[in-house]
Amino acid sequence: MQKIVPLIVLMAACQPMTDQVQVNPVNIAQPAPHVVSDTLSGPPATADTTLFNKIQLLLVHNKPSVKWPVKTEYPLPGAILPYKRIVAYYGNLYSAGMGILGALPPDEMLQQLSAEVRKWEVADTSLPVQPALHYVAVTAQGKPGASGKYRLQMPDTEIDKVLQLAERINAIVFLDIQVGLSTLQEEIPMLEKYLRMPNVHLGIDPEYSMKNRQPPCTSIGTFDAEDVNYASSYLSKLVQTYGLPPKVLVVHRFTQGMVTNYKAIQLHPEVQIVMNMDGFGSPAKKLDSYKGWISNQPVQFTGFKLFYKNDVATGGHLMTPEEVLELYPRPVYIQYQ
Repeated sequence: MQKIVPLIVLMAACQPMTDQVQVNPVNIAQPAPHVVSDTLSGPPATADTTLFNKIQLLLVHNKPSVKWPVKTEYPLPGAILPYKRIVAYYGNLYSAGMGILGALPPDEMLQQLSAEVRKWEVADTSLPVQPALHYVAVTAQGKPGASGKYRLQMPDTEIDKVLQLAERINAIVFLDIQVGLSTLQEEIPMLEKYLRMPNVHLGIDPEYSMKNRQPPCTSIGTFDAEDVNYASSYLSKLVQTYGLPPKVLVVHRFTQGMVTNYKAIQLHPEVQIVMNMDGFGSPAKKLDSYKGWISNQPVQFTGFKLFYKNDVATGGHLMTPEEVLELYPRPVYIQYQ
């Protein structure tokens, strides 16, 4: 993998346009009250179907519906979800503007993440919390670069730094891919040596998948179920080949067009798919987006992103864990940017 370490990295120059929440006109149903139950233990060594079923009911406020919980196989041993809730910091070490992961000095960033973890532990005593660093390892670019693909692959030295930071707080790591004019088929294998590690998982971002061959940020990109299935199948084979615990695959979404043919997304027991609501705005807009494109179009598990700056700057506020826990279903992946 040939990588160039730039003096100045052009990070997702379209931040003002991207991540905007698309408002779904459907009214928000009032969620059931938060139910506090006895603390549940972490992932079992073998499949614990009773524990799994209990957690699945908690995530839907003990009110199962036709869509939720999603009917799926029981998790394989070592699975993180739904036995723990993942709380992640997102960003890139080169960029203070891309997310909280790169906005603070490392020590302060880890301390703040640990503080957020404690808030979630207090807000929902039913699930342990797993801290995570969600690092954008392939970033969309405003210029084509030498490859002509409008994306920049981060050097291994930067990924190694993130792994070292994660180790300090027993966090897991997500490597996120913004393909630009490239493809998942080209980018995911480049990261295989990291994805073979048991503590490293994957994120893919349709927003910057420019199938129209236009530069990133000129429009919102898209992935089809075929793209998600490629990523999931790739991870599934890694788990089988190397005897790894199940991988988590995070798919970002905040519009209908970002993920097409969601019903054709295939589930594998080796991979746990999280559809992550990735838009900023007021709580009402964020909840509408979550209901429209995450809750109403179920895949497997759900996630929710919180923006320290953009949620406030657009007239809203940073939603509290208690507010997020009112969602139906409750997200098991929380991301701060």
